[in-house]
Amino acid sequence: MQSLNLIKNDPWLSPYEAAINGRYQHYLAKEKELTNNGQQALSEFASGYLYFGLHKTATGWIFREWAPNATAIYLIGDFNNWQKNESYRMTRLEHGNWEIVLEESLIAHGDLFKLLMEWEGGSGERIPAWIRRVVQDEQTKIFSAQVWRLDKPYIFKHTTFKPNVSPLLIYECHIGMSTNEEKVGSYNEFRIRILPRVKRDGYNAIQIMAIQEHPYYGSFGYHVSSFFAASSRFGTPDELKQLIDEAHSMGIAVIMDIVHSHAVKNEVEGLGRFDGSYGQYFYSGSRREHPAWDSLCFDYGKNEVLHFLLSNCKFWLDEYKFDGFRFDGVTSMLYYSHGLEESFSNYGAYYNGRQDGNAITYLTLANQLIHEVNPDAITIAEEVSGMPGLAAKNKDGGYGFDYRMAMNIPDYWIKTIKEKKDEDWRTSSIWWETTNRRADEKTISYAESHDQALVGDKTIIFRLIDANMYWHMMKDDPNYMVDRGIALHKMIRLVTASTINGGYLNFMGNEFGHPEWIDFPREGNGWSYKYARRQWDLVDNPTLKYAYLGYFDRRMLELIKSVKDFQSTPIQKVWDNDSDQVLAYMRKELLFVFNFNPNRSYDHYGFLVPIGEYEVVLNTDANCFGGFGLSDDSIHHFTLFDPVYKNEKKEWLKLYIPARSAAVLRKINK
Repeated sequence: MQSLNLIKNDPWLSPYEAAINGRYQHYLAKEKELTNNGQQALSEFASGYLYFGLHKTATGWIFREWAPNATAIYLIGDFNNWQKNESYRMTRLEHGNWEIVLEESLIAHGDLFKLLMEWEGGSGERIPAWIRRVVQDEQTKIFSAQVWRLDKPYIFKHTTFKPNVSPLLIYECHIGMSTNEEKVGSYNEFRIRILPRVKRDGYNAIQIMAIQEHPYYGSFGYHVSSFFAASSRFGTPDELKQLIDEAHSMGIAVIMDIVHSHAVKNEVEGLGRFDGSYGQYFYSGSRREHPAWDSLCFDYGKNEVLHFLLSNCKFWLDEYKFDGFRFDGVTSMLYYSHGLEESFSNYGAYYNGRQDGNAITYLTLANQLIHEVNPDAITIAEEVSGMPGLAAKNKDGGYGFDYRMAMNIPDYWIKTIKEKKDEDWRTSSIWWETTNRRADEKTISYAESHDQALVGDKTIIFRLIDANMYWHMMKDDPNYMVDRGIALHKMIRLVTASTINGGYLNFMGNEFGHPEWIDFPREGNGWSYKYARRQWDLVDNPTLKYAYLGYFDRRMLELIKSVKDFQSTPIQKVWDNDSDQVLAYMRKELLFVFNFNPNRSYDHYGFLVPIGEYEVVLNTDANCFGGFGLSDDSIHHFTLFDPVYKNEKKEWLKLYIPARSAAVLRKINK
């Protein structure tokens, strides 16, 4: 058998060739099985949402559901006073499917309903698995399915949009907490108020969390109950479609944070015991419950589950025009242990027989399907173990993701800030963490994750400044801790964003150093929304130092976008000195210079760079970014001849580098 490119590109994988080939063949066999031996496209198989669920027909309505363990199913709702009625009894078809055909007058747009599911020895109310609209009663807090069929549904205006991935600059966001007010924000408010901010700040993609319906708001959207329903907390399906359409008009791609790694345990609202059985969608026995997340684990070995999840991917692309997905919890899917208490210190850890081949096959099929439906779609894996091939092409033996999250980087920054004194920061370590990745896989780099903003943890800015943020953020109020925090916040972001090989991500508000933590309404805080929002007035206030950080972030992205295909340009280290805490590297004509030393500024600090003239194009120490303005950035810098290097076309560039600052210079080509 010919060796796969994944192995050719990394000879260290050669000892595990049999395992890698085995997984690849398993994927090919499953694809062949699902596509009727290649007689149909995978996207045809993944069209379950066009069959199951509630659909309007020329003469009325048709509703279908898969519930093999059920003995009887009834529709109950507003239309029959929530009573069991033979007129609304479903008919059992083959393969565990059920169907009911109704006259148009029997149900109407806006009606609330559920399924009354019966099985041997029991019964219970259920929300349909394939339903596209679920709402919660404000008084009773009970969730119900809702008939949703507008006379004039939303029609997309921008149907030929293609994401800009040169580079991909992602603004990660949550609709509900995107408002300044202490409440749940809406799709419309986000479209009107936040999209223009994203556009102005220079991001070309938004990654939206918590779209799939979830019973508990405070789960951040990660305990999903209804996989085909856009959360009604934020508005209607048409309002979400309008948001996506308007984002496309601004050149902004819309990526969905999709959760297929687990599901909420709820039985009435979710799929926990949908047809009375425990193993319909999920594993039985010890593998059923996730040991760390209080949730249920999908059985990826069942074709019906693959049909459900693959159809879910296609649905969001087809119905809502999402531009792709960030798959949550991929590490948990890959390993029987869910990656818990695993070290992953060598390649053997990825090929020791403790990997879930069915989950790996599902992820590979999902990537194939998504790119089959939309060749320009974006897929990102949130994966911490470092599994080789995750973001390599399917045909090369990889899993087919376009990008993987560089999860080591935010872990590194928070660990450094927490555990090391400023004078102990090592530039060699910073360089290693921000540039260490597989050559054949693109990554999304980010300085901090949304998890670090949750209550009980701290964002980068809050760890750097802490309580001083409450008292010393006025521009006319000098404070050492605040000045230090602002300086390092800019430097951390600049070195992270400028070393990308794929894309860069920022969580909503972190670009301007949003204070405090995220804490969703819960019993422990009196159901308060005080910390489940974004205080945009802080960055909009020209008298506060938050404005410095917001402006720097905008200028940083402008600089990155000024270089064509910045993420693909070679990155060449020019200098690295741990004692001085100085790091320098080049990408095309840009020279990045960092002095992480908290006390020492350097005069005439020299670097060997290509011969020529250099101008400063970004300086973290500039007054407009809240710095001290110790350098005259209008001065051009010229290299100085050294006969030793005359054959290398390099000369010395001597610079003044203030302590705790970074500058970017551009070589001027004449």
